[in-house]
Amino acid sequence: MTLLSLAYDRLRWEEKEITKRARERGVEVKLVDAKSLRLNSHSELGRSKDTFGDVLLQRCISYFRGLHLTAYVEHEGIPVVNKLRVAEICGNKFLTTLAFERAKVPTPRTILCFTSEAAMQAMEEVGYPAVLKPVVGSWGRLVMPLKDPDMARAVMAVKNEMNGPLDQIYYLQEMIKRPPRDIRTIVVGDQIVTAVYRYAPPDEWRTNVAIGGKTEACPITKELEETVINASKVVGGGVLGVDAMENGTEFSVHEINHTVEFKGAALVSRKDIGAAIIDHVLDQVRR
Repeated sequence: MTLLSLAYDRLRWEEKEITKRARERGVEVKLVDAKSLRLNSHSELGRSKDTFGDVLLQRCISYFRGLHLTAYVEHEGIPVVNKLRVAEICGNKFLTTLAFERAKVPTPRTILCFTSEAAMQAMEEVGYPAVLKPVVGSWGRLVMPLKDPDMARAVMAVKNEMNGPLDQIYYLQEMIKRPPRDIRTIVVGDQIVTAVYRYAPPDEWRTNVAIGGKTEACPITKELEETVINASKVVGGGVLGVDAMENGTEFSVHEINHTVEFKGAALVSRKDIGAAIIDHVLDQVRR
């Protein structure tokens, strides 16, 4: 029997749902708390399999924790979903943007800067309003709209007081004129399992479910499917949350999540997202 390990640093609804669906299908699942691990580069051959089984589903919230864990497990010869290169690209918004640009995936115009002075000059190119995002991060945290030069200068002044190395990277995007919603698609392998509209909560412009956004079923049109699947393939595929916006008659992809949360999507989806993920993970062992 295949032993599937699921690595986490916080057991969310999604990890519990995936585990439940796996065990219902007779799959042995081992939950691995990444915070307790000691990754020994000199471990004996085969010892890692005692911890990580035949395949690892990496579900850590922390980008850097998950990235290093994935690198180690792949080094030990155990397949990981998602792969290291996929996690590396999807966890960094600028690397994602570059991948999209190379493959001609429609995405908002983006400028990256390393000082607040350069960022203020870049704003003249991007135009107001625009969006400032952390290059690494999720749940809409520290995503800020810059409505005019005064607001931009105030935000830059705050950023200047932040000492983390990632805080001194300025990732600026044009603000797409979209409806008051975006689209979260759950992609597993080469298929969209489900798609939902995400609506922002009252007095908020961000649509993240983690901050109170609401979901509604979204039809998967041919145009949406082509755009989303292309974006998924560009970063290497796997189990992904591909986020898109309606941009007139087209779709613009702005982000991909490699440890996607899907509780909001599951509430309105007719598809069993957890089961689809398990099938894909097990397929990696059979290959």
